[in-house]
Amino acid sequence: MDILIEFQDNLVRQLTNTFRRYLHQKINWQQRMIAIKGPRGAGKTTLMLQHLKFDLGLPAHALYITADHTWFYTHTLLETATDWYKQGGRLLFIDEVHKYPRWSRELKNIYDGLPELQVVFSASSALDIYRGEADLSRRVISYSLAGLSFREYLLFTQEISYEVLALKDVATQHRAFSQSVLEKVQPLPHFKKYLQKGYLPIIAEGEDEYLPKLEQIINAIVDTDLAYIASYNTGTAIKVKKLLGVIAESVPFKPNVSALARKLDLSRDSVYQYLYQLRDARLLNTLVAEGKGVATLQKPDKVYLGNPNLAYALRANPDVGNLRETFLLSQLQNIAAEVLAPKSGDFLVQDFVLEVGGKGKTSAQVKDTPNYLIAADDIEMGSGQRVPLWLFGFMY
Repeated sequence: MDILIEFQDNLVRQLTNTFRRYLHQKINWQQRMIAIKGPRGAGKTTLMLQHLKFDLGLPAHALYITADHTWFYTHTLLETATDWYKQGGRLLFIDEVHKYPRWSRELKNIYDGLPELQVVFSASSALDIYRGEADLSRRVISYSLAGLSFREYLLFTQEISYEVLALKDVATQHRAFSQSVLEKVQPLPHFKKYLQKGYLPIIAEGEDEYLPKLEQIINAIVDTDLAYIASYNTGTAIKVKKLLGVIAESVPFKPNVSALARKLDLSRDSVYQYLYQLRDARLLNTLVAEGKGVATLQKPDKVYLGNPNLAYALRANPDVGNLRETFLLSQLQNIAAEVLAPKSGDFLVQDFVLEVGGKGKTSAQVKDTPNYLIAADDIEMGSGQRVPLWLFGFMY
């Protein structure tokens, strides 16, 4: 076990506590088994290590391990947890659990066989922890960590703190909140940077390195994460990347599944499957029309990229209108809001119809809708039902 303890110590040595993700305070850290899911680069590892170091004080009974460590070439997860328990261990953090082939069965064995051991594990957002080969539904509490909101981005890069707003507050009190922001910072220049290079905390490693690193993350999600989770081979990964590229060229994308299947030499069912796997991996967001039933593997009415930064990684000159819609949908999805495609307007959420556009956007398309908001870009302050688009980035 010494090699694992040394690995942990090396990681926490340089760890700081200057910034914490929004999810940290929402987790009930007392639960026996906790899952933290999220896209690569969102900060799952840092979140766990910050709790270990700064909340718990690196106690002797706690250990951090990662499931892709070479240790697991010759040891099992269950064996490791059991040995740690025998040495007095009572808390085990397991990173990247989806990279361990028998993760669900051995987690179940750990939960059932070591009742005094608490386990916190992280996994790709694409992993369905309730559909592994063993039933964890009654054993694990799951949390999802999204990329940075615009509010978090300002805290992370400018060290300026603001409160979280509910959607109804954005709708009804946007002038007061906008004014409170303007007293500290001009949001528009920062918002432009956020849309291009601000969704993931890797921005701390430098703006010039951000998009190349994001491209590496996209490749790693398809080549590695989905390979583990969905048993992709090299040929499958290439087709999935082509599908992602086709969508990136024309988002918001109204999928013609038959045409996609012919273009990529896939079955219709495979296209559906890959669309939803990319959605679960947070590389895409999907939208179904108002009044449509929710069915597994049904054709989405629109497909968007998972966040606006992806557009800059996948295209040379992304369309600004698409960026605006992608941003707003990602923020709504990240607060777990149910978002539909309305008959008029761009998004329907919590009885609000949202129409997205630039500073000159009018209510012409939604004026007959009783409860609408115009999410207008390039404005610092709104009025009435015109709300600054950037303010929707303060919801988490």
